[in-house]
Amino acid sequence: MNQSRHAMPGELLSHPISRRDAVRLGAAALAAASFPSLATRRADPLFTISIAQWSLHKTLYGGKLDHLDFPRAARREYGIEAVEYVNSFFKEKGSASYNAELKKRCEDEGVVSVLIMCDGEGDLGDADEARRAKAVENHRKWVEAAKTLGCHSIRVNAKSSGTPEEQRDRSADGLRRLCELADPYAINVIVENHGGLSSNGAWLAGVMKAVNHPRVGTLPDFGNFQISPTEKYDIYTGVEELMPFAKGVSAKSHDFDPVTGDETTKDYRRLLSIVMKANYHGYIGIEYEGSKLSEPDGIRATKKLLERLREEFRPEHP
Repeated sequence: MNQSRHAMPGELLSHPISRRDAVRLGAAALAAASFPSLATRRADPLFTISIAQWSLHKTLYGGKLDHLDFPRAARREYGIEAVEYVNSFFKEKGSASYNAELKKRCEDEGVVSVLIMCDGEGDLGDADEARRAKAVENHRKWVEAAKTLGCHSIRVNAKSSGTPEEQRDRSADGLRRLCELADPYAINVIVENHGGLSSNGAWLAGVMKAVNHPRVGTLPDFGNFQISPTEKYDIYTGVEELMPFAKGVSAKSHDFDPVTGDETTKDYRRLLSIVMKANYHGYIGIEYEGSKLSEPDGIRATKKLLERLREEFRPEHP
């Protein structure tokens, strides 16, 4: 697959550029001038904070924020320059023109698109092989959307039926097929612990091993370890089991101590310690899902906590 190389800052391109490229580069320079911090922005060496669109699901469903304005809200209201989408908020499902407009909005704001969370496209581990194949194909439009937007991944679900072993094999088959579909686009297929057996860390780790494809990975979520109404998996064990396969991390939050700023339903310091121990230094997405704070306040509280802990984990230099 051909990949174009862009000059690094201070490096001259060794070949002449077209008028079209000159216009594009000029536009990029203008954007950098409009947002000075972008000209020198670098990803944090420990981890970079992104925001999951689900953090604003009430605002979006209530019509107070349009999906196309999500990148602008992320940057201007929360100071976050990386976004994670949910496919249910795309008003024109899979439309190339709609995706192109969203990409332009991101470029205008200097915002990076990280991933698309995909639901409602069928079970990748369906017991019926024809329906399983259809579910794989249903995800194609989101792979294409992710490619257009510059995402590194789509997030999918490992949902199936049968014995744990049958569900592992069926889910692995569907995921492998989807990875093969996504590979020419250079898009990863990552699985979140999202209810059922997928919230069993050991089981999902086994699925990853069974898929055995470089495009597959996990999106460990700090809060989604409820297997059934009566069975809950230990979140710290689960995150530790999923981190070796992680291509993203979801910082689920619900409630905060008003004095210390700590998340009260889980030990964020312990969770971040597990993430750092796994040598993960990519995006960690804010996913506020609480009810005591408003969505904006919950997002800001989660961001503040992640920033504080990031400084605590930062190695000291003499």
